[in-house]
Amino acid sequence: MAQVKICGLSQPEHVAAAVDAGARYVGFVFFPKSPRAVSAERARSLGQAVPPGVAQVGLFVNPDDAQLQDTLEIVPLDLIQLHGSESPERVAEIKARTGLPVMKAVGISDAADLPALTDYGLVADMLLVDAKAPRDAVLPGGNGLAFDWRLLVGRTWLRPWLLAGGLTPDNVAEAIRLTGARGVDVSSGVESAPGVKDGTLIRNFIKAAG
Repeated sequence: MAQVKICGLSQPEHVAAAVDAGARYVGFVFFPKSPRAVSAERARSLGQAVPPGVAQVGLFVNPDDAQLQDTLEIVPLDLIQLHGSESPERVAEIKARTGLPVMKAVGISDAADLPALTDYGLVADMLLVDAKAPRDAVLPGGNGLAFDWRLLVGRTWLRPWLLAGGLTPDNVAEAIRLTGARGVDVSSGVESAPGVKDGTLIRNFIKAAG
């Protein structure tokens, strides 16, 4: 079974649905422009129901040191996800400063974007291979867009990686089969509206990834 990350959780019943269905990661968004954004206090409350063995992931977009420190003083995160334009040097700096493992999201639209995965693989602990957001997009991820998964066939990187971008309960099995991904990440694909998770979709997604 592929490891599953359910991102953008904001309600306790959806955290419970993800955990009960077998999610390996639960993600909380600390990007104010996102409809899935939660406060550090809310994330801490939600995380109290997350058992050991399920990693709590904090998604940040180009965070400064103050945001990271303020959040980590409240939320006991297991993993930091960077979903902005952070350079490899900034990724390494955040990893050293926080003492936590870092997963770097890399947007893909064509083969020219793939070398960045090698560059970030030198400094990040994990990679998130996502669809590149449109130029005019407000959100760097969670837009429900997919890229051509065939770009990943036969490729390997230095770090473990999750596949993201446009995944749903209906297509995740095919995405895993085609790319060989050992982990997948979903947000909008298990929602009934932007930022509104659906427990049935969460359970169906995790089952389909098995």
